[in-house]
Amino acid sequence: MIILSVLLMVFLPLKALSGSGQAVDHSVYADLLKKYVKDGVVNYRGFKEEESRLDGYLKVLEKTDSKNLNRNEQFAFYINAYNAWTIKLILSKYPDIKSIKNLGTLFQSPWEKRICRIDGKGLSLDEIEHKILRPVFKDPRVHFALNCASKGCPSLISEPYTGSHLGRQLDTSAQRFIHDPQKNYLQNETLFVSSIFKWYAQDFGNDIPGFFSRYASEGLGAKLAANSGKIKIVYLDYDWSLNGN
Repeated sequence: MIILSVLLMVFLPLKALSGSGQAVDHSVYADLLKKYVKDGVVNYRGFKEEESRLDGYLKVLEKTDSKNLNRNEQFAFYINAYNAWTIKLILSKYPDIKSIKNLGTLFQSPWEKRICRIDGKGLSLDEIEHKILRPVFKDPRVHFALNCASKGCPSLISEPYTGSHLGRQLDTSAQRFIHDPQKNYLQNETLFVSSIFKWYAQDFGNDIPGFFSRYASEGLGAKLAANSGKIKIVYLDYDWSLNGN
């Protein structure tokens, strides 16, 4: 009962999603992403050289009252917070790191570390994803917006997510990911997919071919339709190596 009360105190404010429409200043983050993210490859050396600017952006997020943001701005805010704090986590050991998993311990994964400072609280990446983004916004496209600093992840895009462009950005991220042949591909009646679709099957309505069909190109969509009801799903191994240099 005590644990439930604590969780309610931490996450209940997020139910207030009808904020004033205030926007967050992502300009510094936008400049860093434009300079140091190319086709999903992250130049961590560049971020390290300008880590003080990244810290400044994280301070902007820390000082933002998320309850004053409307639903789309709030959604974008937490996606950007997850991605920016992940970069900061990598920089804590860069360049002596080959995978984000190197930052965990026997007793705590890197995603469980409460490194994020938001709304006056310390949060972990896991809490942002599994206590806020997934249950509050209930949008499976979020899985293609979050980047865990690994090659197996959906690519980090070269711009911040924003409330005013969120729908387009999420659609583009989902489309780009399902058409990435390194992550997903159709071979005859077998759809080889990222392990993301196994880990979060319920978020995709336990219907992976159906989700693919919604975001598929005309060519892929036609192939999926031609094999409707016969598609076999095979999950690919996840590449946890660092998504940059």
